[in-house]
Amino acid sequence: MAQLYFYYSAMNAGKSTSLLQSVYNYKERGMHAEIFTAALDDRFGKGKVASRIGLEAPANLFSEDTDLLAMINEMQEKAPVDCVFVDEAQFLTAAQVRQLVDIVDDLGIPVLAYGLRTDFRGETFSGSHYLLAWADKLTELKTICHCGRKATFVVRFDENGNPIREGAQVEVGGNDKYESMCRKHFKELVWC
Repeated sequence: MAQLYFYYSAMNAGKSTSLLQSVYNYKERGMHAEIFTAALDDRFGKGKVASRIGLEAPANLFSEDTDLLAMINEMQEKAPVDCVFVDEAQFLTAAQVRQLVDIVDDLGIPVLAYGLRTDFRGETFSGSHYLLAWADKLTELKTICHCGRKATFVVRFDENGNPIREGAQVEVGGNDKYESMCRKHFKELVWC
């Protein structure tokens, strides 16, 4: 039975690496996997998922107006899709998460979504909010804070290294702008 999986974490926990390893497993068994990633994050090039350790694979892009169910239905006309993978799933809309649910329930295709749970203010992204509510299986991928505790939050910094407490929810960046931290250190910098 197909299910909707949500793998979530703070930044730098290996979400993309895990996704790429799972895609490899499907391909190694002669199965067809489709990968999607957010169009707004092109740090590693457009139309690909890349991990910090050097793995990468081509991907379909999605934006807030992309109909994922229609895309999968169209792809199915050419070749059966055995699994759908979504990187940067926090950027999905509520409607797109419902489309993923339909891909699982109506088409019988498993969907594995990977994304951040919360933003730099400690608030859920839309995609994460609905995936946490509607996914069949939730798995936390772990990373660590500079103190050694499990990091569950991300802090955004300005160009001078000062923590940012307000602003647009989405600002694409990596280690140059964000650091994963435990709740204690997140609170000291953001909720102070």
